[in-house]
Amino acid sequence: MSLLRPYRARWTLATIALVLGGAVNLGLPQTARVAIDDAVRNKDLAMLDLIAALALGGFVILGGLTMLRHYLMSWLGNRVVADLRDHSFRHLLRFPPGYFHERMTGELVSRLTTDIEALQSSVGSEFSLALRSILMVVGGLVILVFTSPTLTGVMILVVPPLSLLAVAFGRVIRRRSREIQDLVAEANGGLKESLAGIETVQTFNAEAIEAERYKGRVFAAFRTSLRVALFRGGFMGAVQVGAFGAMTLIIWLGAKGVVAGETTPGEVVVFLGYTLMVASSLATLAEIWGNLQRAVGASERIFELLDETPQIRDAEGARPLVAPRGALAFEQVRFTYPTRPDVQVLDDVSFRAAPGETIALVGRSGAGKSTIAALVQRFWDPSDGVVRVDGHDLRELQLESLRDAIATVAQDPVLFSGSIRDNIAYGRPDAPLEAIIAAARDAKIADFVESLPDGWETRVGERGVKLSGGQRQRVAIARAILADPRVLILDEATSHLDSENEALVHAALERLMEGRTTLIIAHRLSTVQKANRILVIDGGRIVEAGTHEELMAGGALYEKLAAQQLG
Repeated sequence: MSLLRPYRARWTLATIALVLGGAVNLGLPQTARVAIDDAVRNKDLAMLDLIAALALGGFVILGGLTMLRHYLMSWLGNRVVADLRDHSFRHLLRFPPGYFHERMTGELVSRLTTDIEALQSSVGSEFSLALRSILMVVGGLVILVFTSPTLTGVMILVVPPLSLLAVAFGRVIRRRSREIQDLVAEANGGLKESLAGIETVQTFNAEAIEAERYKGRVFAAFRTSLRVALFRGGFMGAVQVGAFGAMTLIIWLGAKGVVAGETTPGEVVVFLGYTLMVASSLATLAEIWGNLQRAVGASERIFELLDETPQIRDAEGARPLVAPRGALAFEQVRFTYPTRPDVQVLDDVSFRAAPGETIALVGRSGAGKSTIAALVQRFWDPSDGVVRVDGHDLRELQLESLRDAIATVAQDPVLFSGSIRDNIAYGRPDAPLEAIIAAARDAKIADFVESLPDGWETRVGERGVKLSGGQRQRVAIARAILADPRVLILDEATSHLDSENEALVHAALERLMEGRTTLIIAHRLSTVQKANRILVIDGGRIVEAGTHEELMAGGALYEKLAAQQLG
């Protein structure tokens, strides 16, 4: 209902159409009573013609109202689903990368697709049918009471058991439907994981293993859905038996009343019409109740997601980072990942970087280098201590303005499946083509792009698979140049390249680093020798600091690493 609130006008108009249509529907059976008891009994053909014309006019009005109600309710259902998808995706984008490391991407995608689709018909057509059916049941029962209290008693004896049955079965269906949604999400997660790693799957001949694993998850959902279908089928069957059994009893009692002279044939026909109306509406309500419970199971998963609050978010009163200069400072920073609270990743890390200074972080794998970069971008907050930019605690700054001042070129840069132009302009989608070309020239990629048949509109494929590693790297560098950050993070930016591409990328990086505070994360020490300062990280602590020459003369860890790599 909260999702429908912005569209109150349409909802009100649809409700008016529904109520008017229900009133017309409830009034139409009375034409049969008048036709049988008055026109037919008195052989009045003129009255019979008038009644037929009125009935046809009523059907036309009912058809128009039904069309209007169906259109408006369908519009509302589709619009709510579109809004919910938009809101859910925007909400997901607020979570830091660590949130997605702890969850399967396919499971999150399932919530935004399969679960939300389950709501579409419920918010639209089924919700409308439910209201219509309730109106038919209530209105029909009121008219039945005035027509024949005795026969109405038969209907009343059936309604309460059906209602209790609907509640009991609805709870079971809701619980089982939630299980199905969870199983489908798990299957989708495994499917995405297998397709994303298809090269590894095929390298190790694991196609059969992955297929069987996916089959197991799919058929687990299938078996659960069969149990739900059995419950729903039994429920609907029981409702139909009760409703049509009552109808048969009413026909029998009504016929006896006509024979005894206690009622007229027209009244029996009308009573039968309203009985059919109430019975069919009850059956519809029973089916809709099951469907709504299935939708509730899906909506619980969606709203669980929307109720989650990102751990990293703007604090109350956060201020923008104005005219950033790029000064960095770590002050006695300690950090542990929430999933591994017993492992100290960073321990009492302190250093400063002046605007425009290049700082290299080196050390063995797992020493904490990438964690330092993640803290600069505020993907995490330190467990203790402070990280500052231009003297400001990052937790006091607006995230958007902080990240506007930072750009990263990663070891395996992510490109999106648009054009080369789109990927370079990703951080500045409104940038003119001239600025994009200038950034590409600085990144040593412009000549290659202009040699392609489609030039800047060349599609790069999913994750940039149509480009080589060196080309992807230089597109990422062009993207960073166009973003014009004050702080630059180079995370193993040349580790996967051959010597020719490495030379090109190095030339592009030197252009990118000009005038910017730069953090270089590297295993290959040949890439950091020109840094203003090198910090050697070991076991989450800074164990050495200095220039390449100073550290080589120190006889400690850096010299050992250099001896292994540089001879």
